[in-house]
This record gives sequence, structure tokens and C-alpha cells, in this order.
Amino acid sequence: MSVYEVIALRYATHERPASANLLYAPPDGDPHDAAMPIDYFVWVIRNDERVVVVDTGFDWPACEAYGRTMLRHPVEGLRALGIDPATVRDVIVTHLHYDHAGNLSAFPHATFHLQDAEMAYATGRCMCHARLRGAFSVEDVCTMVRRVYEGRVAFVDGTGEIAPGITVHAVPGHTRGLQCVRVETARGPVVLASDATHFYANLAQQNPFPIVVDVAAMMESWRILARLAGDPERIVPGHDPLVMARYPRHPKTEIEAVLLHRPPRDPA
Repeated sequence: MSVYEVIALRYATHERPASANLLYAPPDGDPHDAAMPIDYFVWVIRNDERVVVVDTGFDWPACEAYGRTMLRHPVEGLRALGIDPATVRDVIVTHLHYDHAGNLSAFPHATFHLQDAEMAYATGRCMCHARLRGAFSVEDVCTMVRRVYEGRVAFVDGTGEIAPGITVHAVPGHTRGLQCVRVETARGPVVLASDATHFYANLAQQNPFPIVVDVAAMMESWRILARLAGDPERIVPGHDPLVMARYPRHPKTEIEAVLLHRPPRDPA
């Protein structure tokens, strides 16, 4: 069985209140004015045989447009890990929001793995609604369409194998075609939830992130995450700063990265 190391690379952050991250006010009080910052990640899956990048982050124009704080451009972060984007052959795009599908041109030889439903969602009638298209960059979506016409998009309908030990699974709700990634590691299967759950709190409180096209589908997708991981400690949320606190730091301390193939620890 192929096993991999999995690295979460933090490239940006944003200060915000809890109300930006939780759809419903909790019944035991309203902490919506409390600080609840959000982090932005790309992920690397690798072993001696292959390197797979999961999501490509955003570029400087999007950083400025959305008012985020760039810590290190994701392409530069990959290079700091010893990965030349020009040599990457497989990129999994969990969905087409601006913070997950920018910088596509930095991977000139990659095949992009994307759900059929995500391309249909990002180019279809739902984008006539400003509230639904707000997290999409039209330039990134158009770039992905160009990759389709170049024969460089491998579409998935539900569940698909990217390589031995790496599978993707549809987990709709946040978008119509969101997918998570399940990776075999030495500690068992790790599930990169991406935006199926932005924060540990979304799962723990059963409280969705407010950018959602289908709340019922999102909640059902949480069941899929649990089934795929087999252990809640192997579910990695897509934007939680606690990921950086719970997992061992990468040996290259000059970069913001942690090792997800190692067991998490109590951040306290």
C-alpha cells in the first residue's frame, strides 16, 4: 500500500469575528463578536514516487481585493519545500473559490483534478447571483476553462482515484462540486476536508460556515468526512489556525508548515 507524507502550508491569514465563520448563533450564548481568525492553506502530498499539490491558493491581486494578509505567496512556499511548480504533474482543486484556485498558470505541466459538478456550478446559472459568485474569481474560472480546452483537466464524478492511496470524494454544500481528499499515511487515512469544514468548530458545534449553497448537503457531507477518516482526529479542516497548533511543525522552521501525517497533539 502506498503511504504519503502530508504537509499543510499556511500562506495567508485574516482577522475576523466568529460571525463570519458560524452560520448560527450557538444556543449557550452569542460569541459572534469574538475574534476568530481564518488561515489559508495549500497542501502537499508526497512520497518517493510522486508529488501531488492540493489547491493553489490566491495571488497578490486577489489578496488585495479581499483584504487578506499574505504571509508567503503559495508558489514561493512550495519552492521553500523543495517543490518546483513547473515539475508538478497532478494538482487536485477542491473547488474553484478564489483562495483555492488561483495561480493555475504556475503549474504549466500539471493535470488538474476537478469535480464535474464544480465546473458546472462555477460556469452556470448560479453565477447570476452575486451572493453565490462572490467567492469566485472570474479570471481563475476562465483559466480553468482554458485548461479544459488544453486537455489538462481530469474530471471526477463523485469519487475518483488520483494515485494509489490518494482518492477524492464529493462533499457538496459549500459549493455544488466541493471535493475532499483522502490520503493513506503511516497514521491511517488523513482526510483533507478543505471547505467541507472550515474550522473544527463547524463540526464540533454542527454549525455551518456561512458561505454555503446547500446547508443540508453540507451537513450530510460531514458524515462522509467521518466515514472516510474513521477517526475524527484524522479530519483536517480547511482554514482553522488550530491546525498549526495541533500538528508538528515542518523541520524548515522558516516556513509556516505542519506535518499532517504525524499524530496531532493537544495545543494546550
